[in-house]
Amino acid sequence: MTKKINPRNIVEAGESQLMAFLNFIRTQGVVGLAVGLVLGGAVGVMVKSLVDNIIMPPLGLMLGSTEGLKGLSVTMGKTAEGTPAVLHYGIFLNDLINFVVIALVIYLLISWFRVDKLDKKQ
Repeated sequence: MTKKINPRNIVEAGESQLMAFLNFIRTQGVVGLAVGLVLGGAVGVMVKSLVDNIIMPPLGLMLGSTEGLKGLSVTMGKTAEGTPAVLHYGIFLNDLINFVVIALVIYLLISWFRVDKLDKKQ
């Protein structure tokens, strides 16, 4: 014996699930999280561009590299095949400075806009 499905019950269940979902989004701050992720990505791209294109070229030039910090390297010797073994420490320094500057900018933005106070329970 099969039960007959009432379309009204399906609609009511769907409405109930939709209301629960919207309530979840409102109470858990999902929209704020999404906005934060998008803005964080945009800030990251801007700060990376600032570091790569404005800060690093003069710093690299002062250290003797025309490619900014990314051009700094040390040849450690030759491999068994005869090719030079090169340690590109400038790339690491560039990425480290990028990380520090991005972390500093995000910290300052959170401090200035007092966003850290929004997540604390009342």
